[in-house]
Amino acid sequence: MDFEAVIGLEVHVQLKTNSKIFCSCSTEFGAPPNTHTCPVCLGMPGVLPVLNKKAVEYAMKMALATNCTINTINVFARKHYFYPDLPKGYQISQYELPLAEDGWIDVDTDKGSRRIRINRIHMEDDAGKLIHDETRPVSYVDLNRTGTPLIEIVSEPDIRTPEEAANYLRKIRQIVRYLGISDGNMEEGSLRCDANISLRPRGQEAFGTKAELKNMNSFKHVQKALEYEIRRQTALLLDGKEIVQETRLYDASKGVTHSMRGKEEAHDYRYFPDPDLVPINIDDSWLDQVKESLPELPDAKKDRFVSEYGLPEYDAQVLTSSIDLAEYFEETVKLYPKAKKASNWIMVELLKLTKKDGQDLKACRVTPAVLAELLDLIDKGSISSKIAKKVLEEIYDNGGTPSEIVKRQGLAQVSDESELLAIVENVVKGNPKEVEKYRAGKKKVMGFFVGQVMRQTKGKANPQLVNKLLKKLLDEA
Repeated sequence: MDFEAVIGLEVHVQLKTNSKIFCSCSTEFGAPPNTHTCPVCLGMPGVLPVLNKKAVEYAMKMALATNCTINTINVFARKHYFYPDLPKGYQISQYELPLAEDGWIDVDTDKGSRRIRINRIHMEDDAGKLIHDETRPVSYVDLNRTGTPLIEIVSEPDIRTPEEAANYLRKIRQIVRYLGISDGNMEEGSLRCDANISLRPRGQEAFGTKAELKNMNSFKHVQKALEYEIRRQTALLLDGKEIVQETRLYDASKGVTHSMRGKEEAHDYRYFPDPDLVPINIDDSWLDQVKESLPELPDAKKDRFVSEYGLPEYDAQVLTSSIDLAEYFEETVKLYPKAKKASNWIMVELLKLTKKDGQDLKACRVTPAVLAELLDLIDKGSISSKIAKKVLEEIYDNGGTPSEIVKRQGLAQVSDESELLAIVENVVKGNPKEVEKYRAGKKKVMGFFVGQVMRQTKGKANPQLVNKLLKKLLDEA
């Protein structure tokens, strides 16, 4: 039987505010355990939460960027469950009246763009973190993260493949980074994902029994966990067995999921409106203010790069994959207006270097001004493209400017016709057999001659002039 996967994602995004959502404690990552805490985020008796306005504005930005309808009145609720890293015994979240609903984003797939609907976006505070001792059956509780502002983005069950799920998650991270509301770092927990997956016979409308997957901290893990779960559920259904509704953990070392607990329903959490927090009233002026602060978003920027710079769609998609890369390209094109050539060098040569050692583009020694100067030297015939790649690597590793390095290392291209003619004549005279082959119609031998000239000039000969001189000599009867 052919089964179809039905997947929905619940994505938690940690908002990049300086302080927590209901107190003034710092949200800085990496501080010593339990140093960024206070009576409010520790849930001490008698304390009162005070809402962080910036967190609400960040959540509104994400809602607008994902085409959601923002509810002018939304309410915080208490979500009750008991866990060692939850000091209050409940999480402050939103239930019946969330911040925003009914949105969507478009996700690229192998079969083209697909629209994934968003059910809701709501705000909540984060829990703490358990640190498990590797040598003893002991766990430590670090409450620094408790109270950090989160938004939860709940998709509709519109995703059909693990690849789509990973691409949807990448799109969410891309948007939050463009908005500047989160760093989207999955390794540090700034962006976390739970997946709900069920199978049904292809063509059937009714959903199957779902399992929830947790403990996935990379796009790769999300995709691998879903792939495994599809295989597991398929095998059970083909054997005539039932799928159990449960929460399962992904074990990345083994590439499998295993049962954690029965899946909770909403009533298990005993939601009710938080009596310490008044409803949020979002008026038109506040909403307009947040709308005006939105930057150009990835899809709009990609379309503009195609129309304004004449780039192929593939180039535009790569260059807009991150806000830093898009800004780097535009700064380069301001100084060097040949957009396609700049795009090629950024995508192929520069990104190859940054990916090799994981360097941040903002910290790269090859600034847009440096790259523009390098490309200008190629256009002027001062250096060849081959030499330019060496210069680029030198600047990337050690800094400097293209002109300085070309002068210091004697890399200037040889374009003196009389100087090159003498070298070309010697190469042709020294290889009579290859000359015969060329004149017999084997034109590919030209590459041999060019290579010989380049070897003698240590790669500094002007290739266009070399080809011109060689062709003139070789074509002589």
